[in-house]
Parts: sequence; C-alpha cells; structure tokens
Amino acid sequence: MALASTTLPTKSGLSLWCPSSPSLARRFPARFSPIGSRIASRSLVTASFANENREFVIVGGGNAAGYAARTFVENGMADGRLCIVTKEAYAPYERPALTKAYLFPPEKKPARLPGFHTCVGGGGERQTPDWYKEKGIEVIYEDPVAGADFEKQTLTTDAGKQLKYGSLIIATGCTASRFPDKIGGHLPGVHYIREVADADSLIASLGKAKKIVIVGGGYIGMEVAAAAVAWNLDTTIVFPEDQLLQRLFTPSLAQKYEELYRQNGVKFVKGASINNLEAGSDGRVSAVKLADGSTIEADTVVIGIGAKPAIGPFETLAMNKSIGGIQVDGLFRTSTPGIFAIGDVAAFPLKIYDRMTRVEHVDHARRSAQHCVKSLLTAHTDTYDYLPYFYSRVFEYEGSPRKVWWQFFGDNVEVGNFDPKIATFWIESGRLKGVLVESGSPEEFQLLPKLARSQPLVDKAKLASASSVEEALEIAQAALQS
Repeated sequence: MALASTTLPTKSGLSLWCPSSPSLARRFPARFSPIGSRIASRSLVTASFANENREFVIVGGGNAAGYAARTFVENGMADGRLCIVTKEAYAPYERPALTKAYLFPPEKKPARLPGFHTCVGGGGERQTPDWYKEKGIEVIYEDPVAGADFEKQTLTTDAGKQLKYGSLIIATGCTASRFPDKIGGHLPGVHYIREVADADSLIASLGKAKKIVIVGGGYIGMEVAAAAVAWNLDTTIVFPEDQLLQRLFTPSLAQKYEELYRQNGVKFVKGASINNLEAGSDGRVSAVKLADGSTIEADTVVIGIGAKPAIGPFETLAMNKSIGGIQVDGLFRTSTPGIFAIGDVAAFPLKIYDRMTRVEHVDHARRSAQHCVKSLLTAHTDTYDYLPYFYSRVFEYEGSPRKVWWQFFGDNVEVGNFDPKIATFWIESGRLKGVLVESGSPEEFQLLPKLARSQPLVDKAKLASASSVEEALEIAQAALQS
C-alpha cells in the first residue's frame, strides 16, 4: 500500500502528498569556506583524524546520517573532512526493516545486516563499514554525544572524547515512547523497537513466546503483529482508539484491514486503556491489566505508542514547542550559525501547506539529509518542498498467503473490494487531496505523488461509480490533464 501524509486532521480530507536566500557565509563558519575546503585536498585526511578538529560532524547513525554521508561523497567533500558519531555499533542502516522483515522467524528468510545498510532502500549503494573507510569518513561507534559547547563548537562524547566541528548536522532521530517503570514498563519481556539491539532482544523473546500483546494500533503495532503471525503466536493488539490507524484510515478501510488480520488469527481489543503490566513469579511480564480491571495473558509485550524527538545535549537550541523538535528553516539551518538538524528531530516548514511540521518517516530522513548537505556545500538555496509519504509492508514472509504493501500520498471515496486491491481517495471541496492504494502496480504507485501534489478537480460521482481500481485511477489521471 502507498501513502503520503503528515500530522493531518482525521476523517476530513487527509492529504497524502504534503510539501512544506541565505548566504554561504551563514552556512559556513568563519574558519571554513567551501572554496578553501576544496583546495585543502587530501592533506586534511591525517590532520582531521589525528586531532580533535573535524570540518563536518554528523551526530546520529540512522537513515539521515547515511544519506547525508552519501551526499558529502557525491560532492567530493567527505574524504578526511566528515565524521559521524553514533551510539550504535552499526554503520547507518534502513531502520524500517526492524519492524518488518527483520522480525521474521529464521525459516522465513529474515532480513539481516549488512543487507539493509543505507542507501539500498533508496536505490543506492550498500554503505557497509568498509564503504565509510574507503571514502575517508570517520565513524565513531557506540560513543554518543553527551555534551555540546556551541560557542567553542565542541562536542564531548560519553567516553570523554572531544570533537571540534566547523559545521554540525544533528540527525539524532527519535526515541520510543515508553511506559513508566512504576506500571511495569521496564519488566523483562517488555520491548520497544528503535534500534538493532531492540529488535534482537524482541526476536529472542519471540523464539520462546506463546502469547504476545502489542500495545498500539499504528504502524508499529500493525507491522509487529504481522510478524508475530509468522511465529504462530497467540497475538493481541490493544489500543485506545476505535480502529486501526485512526489518524489515517477511514472507518471502512480500517475495517477491511482489521478483517485481514483476524483472518490471520490476530485479536483486537479496541477502546482500551492500560492500567499496568503485571509480572509473574519469575519477574517477567505475565499479563496486561486494562483500566476496566480485565487482564490479557502475555509472556511478551511490545509497546508501539509513538516516539519523541531525541534532543539529548542540544536542548539549548531553538525548539518548536508545539510540535517538538529542533526548529529549522527550509534549508535545515537552526538559528545557531553552522548548526543544522535533519530527519525526525527537525521541525521544518512544510511549503505546500505553509505550516511547521515534523515528519517521522524514512522518506523524509533521506530527502532532508540530501537537501541539507547540498545547501551546505553548494549555492543551492531552494526551500525544501516536501510531500509527506507513508507506506507499510506486512505479511511479506515466505509462505504468507497474502503479502500486503500499501502507499499513501496525501468526504473520501473507496474503490475495489480488497481482493486483490483497493484504493481510497480523499476529496475536499472537489479537489483530490490524497490517494491510498494497496497492491497497486509500479505504474499506479508512480501516479500517486503526481495526484497528491497537483490536487486536481475530480468528479466524485465518477470515481464512486468506477468498477475497478484501474478505472478509478484512469479517471483521476485524466483530471490531471484537464
């Protein structure tokens, strides 16, 4: 299935594709200039790695860092100049895999590193640890930044290492929202997923589990539940809303997906709040107690209730208090010269809707990284024009009777009977604001962003009377040319 959207109002016109002249002096601190940097050549390789001075430092080792590194390489500005600091033990990788194919059981051909290092998800080269070495990029593993002195342009890591930077890119992403310890959020058998280590811990539990409860009816909940089916586990999803993915799905669309999950043995407890997680005699989680006093037995619990920006030592930078994250402009510059923020942690202007937003999605991580680095290294001054896009892939393990992949680009109209495909159109004041297609062809998926960005006037009655998804998309495509 395919989808493009952001934090949009539910039910009334979800929008699927949502896009949001500084001088070079602002982008480059006084002691660094783009021309001087290029002239310095390879003599910087030894100097930059032999002492605490780095020309460019990226803090964070996720998707955004990997795509930023590639853009530095493409502009000839990585070798001996770029340093990445990450708390993880791995080179940057495509994080969405962790709740999808990474969770498959061994016999279902699960994804494993180095298979999904960036930038394979975006059609690029697989950037293994050796790739970074070959490109002259320093990567500091398992040593997160613990402090920052912006006046001295100096970072301090957990291990006490000091790094002086010329330009700093913050790509720290998000951290998973957690249950408080006092209600059992810390119990053995309770899992949160953001990193490889988290997913590895969950896989160890899945191998011994019999009953799993997943808290949260969003992307994480849906994807983990689909993976749990492959392990033949008693699977229950619990969430406070009335339906799956309430922020995005219409009630009838949610009903179709819920039925698909039920056919795979997944149970739903909707409109429910968690009181606490209970521990058994061995200290591990044994049940989920709901606010109404009922309990659901579980030897494994996955919490998928959202995430929050990983601000860490950068809290003194200008923040966006309404949506969270570090405030940046259309070139991802913070209000502090020489400091940029990209990916999930950045609150940026969404040009197409003329508002500030924050997008937690791999597509934005990739694009924001590329846009930021191009702006930093060249005379590129175009404002970031992003069209939010979301997708999910579930039940894709070997032997699954139905593999599901949807994309969403964004009164609604549904076409199709979900066997084998379905489309949903969001229409507001006669304009097509968004399209969701499940099990579409590559050509159909390529049409979606064009529709969502152009927002053509469409005939709702014609769409509603279409006899197939193909016919409905032809009607929408014709509206582009009228």
